[in-house]
Amino acid sequence: MQDAGLSRTVTSDRPIDLAPTLAPLRRGAADPCYRVTPDGAHWRASRLATGPVTYRLTQAGAHAVDARAWGPGAAEFLDGLPHMLCLDEDLTGFMPGHPKVIDAHRRFPGLRMLRTGLVFESLVPAVLEQKVHTVSARASWRALVRKFGTPAPGPAPSGLLLAPDADAWRRIPSWTYHRANVGPERARTIVHAARVAESLERTAVIDAAEAARRLRTVPGIGVWTAAEIAQRVHGDADALSVGDYHLAAIIGWTLLGRPIDDDAMVEYLEPLRPHRYRAVRLLEISGHAHKPKFGPRTPLTDHTWH
Repeated sequence: MQDAGLSRTVTSDRPIDLAPTLAPLRRGAADPCYRVTPDGAHWRASRLATGPVTYRLTQAGAHAVDARAWGPGAAEFLDGLPHMLCLDEDLTGFMPGHPKVIDAHRRFPGLRMLRTGLVFESLVPAVLEQKVHTVSARASWRALVRKFGTPAPGPAPSGLLLAPDADAWRRIPSWTYHRANVGPERARTIVHAARVAESLERTAVIDAAEAARRLRTVPGIGVWTAAEIAQRVHGDADALSVGDYHLAAIIGWTLLGRPIDDDAMVEYLEPLRPHRYRAVRLLEISGHAHKPKFGPRTPLTDHTWH
């Protein structure tokens, strides 16, 4: 008989738009740790303090999410689900300002931030995405998880995997990172972070600004990577990804009709503080965010051996 797992339904007075809320956790359509099945369910495998968990989330009306979970971490996951989905968010002070942000907020009132509390889980894919094309980073993520990950617990969809734990990431040889198209600088950052993963996890329960400062003490982790982590770990609605190769230009073209640099983006979005990242997400999911294409994309860097 198939294991039914543990279940819970969470509700909120404000809408919950599940798919766009969870989207930052998915590292591409072929992410081995995430699957969306034809019935619209979101499956994901994760490692919690109490052990591995496979969870399945489905939209249950505009204000509710049904959850089912399997594995040693199932109870912990379900207990923390309202916290993860930021159901306690207070948007009283959110003043979108620009007509496109106002329109996006009107169309997607159920967008939530994410507060997984799992620092190392978000750190590795963020480091893989440093200074490379997203398509390359996601290919590296898939290759390494498929080689070193383990099967997700419970009746998970075929091929769903748990990402390696910190010890496994630390032990991956340098040449294996190389074959996965991960340059030595990013590989060293992951290995170093894996060595101090336990202390990094403790930053999940402190102020987001202080957590970012501590993360930046790890060699190879800067402002951009710390923001990418905060967006998923702390539910930080203000964690703007300064230093992103495309973001400033996208914000400029979308809201001003011209390209701008990071300094100009920070200045322009200042009135939206503490909701700058929320505004970016709203523009992304609404389809407003855009940047004109000017010629071919820069070539992909390939470190793999053939």
